[in-house]
Amino acid sequence: MTKIIYTKFLIAFCSLAFLLGCETNPANQTVSNQTSTNQTKQKLVIALRPDKNPDQMMQERESLQTFLGEKLARPVEVIIPLSAAVINEGFANGTIDLGYLSANDLINAKDAELLLVGELNGKTTYKSYWLALKEKPYEKVEDLRGKPVAFASKTSTSGFIIPLWDLRRKNLVNEKADPEEFFGKGNVFYGTGYVSAVERVLNGEAEAAAVSYYVLDEDKHLSAEQRGKLKKVAEQGDVPTHIIAVRKSLAADEKAKLKQAILTLNDGDSQQLRGKVFTSKLVEAEQEKHLAPLREALAVAPK
Repeated sequence: MTKIIYTKFLIAFCSLAFLLGCETNPANQTVSNQTSTNQTKQKLVIALRPDKNPDQMMQERESLQTFLGEKLARPVEVIIPLSAAVINEGFANGTIDLGYLSANDLINAKDAELLLVGELNGKTTYKSYWLALKEKPYEKVEDLRGKPVAFASKTSTSGFIIPLWDLRRKNLVNEKADPEEFFGKGNVFYGTGYVSAVERVLNGEAEAAAVSYYVLDEDKHLSAEQRGKLKKVAEQGDVPTHIIAVRKSLAADEKAKLKQAILTLNDGDSQQLRGKVFTSKLVEAEQEKHLAPLREALAVAPK
């Protein structure tokens, strides 16, 4: 009798388990679908170079987060790392999806590729400037021999690589391309961006700073008062415009969505935000063709 009762109980239990299993499969499928949906809605992380006034960049960061978050219907976080090296590391480990970089940064970013580039006055190249205070007597780069100067950073294309290439081209430094050979030992400073380099000139720590042309010619990085104190000493280039790079491991359809969303910054009122964050109109370009002028300059840079 006990065996009969136990057998009936076991049959009932198995039947219940089977029914529950059948009922929970659709639910499990729903959970799976939700998980898949959530994965496509994962936070997009965008990194900007720290090349402007920090307070200004924080405002731009929040505006860009809101704009792209609405366009992509997914969470977006815009970060401002201390250096391009941090951005490149983020591409490598998958923590950064999109980055605003110089051409030199992209050459060093093995895990990223060109998505869009800036266009300035119909061109995808621009000039590098040496800036000094207006009252200084300097009229050409040769006048800066033995003077303290500031480069934007050791990785900046317009703020280091191209000016150094120009010194080498003019035989002002030898094949080692050591800037101290021309400016003097202890006279070469490196900033964390354009503004930090120019600030050394404004406060008297340096006689000149190497930066992009638009630091002086456009109202984007410095105040009108600061720009009013400065002049162009020399220009060099061509410099490939800055690049919006995307992580190589990102899915192709995601890259396409990002490209289309960012290109809408060229439209209507969105151009104001585009100008603040990315400086200029954004266009498509072929990666190696865009990087060609820089590769020529790097051929004579110190290894």
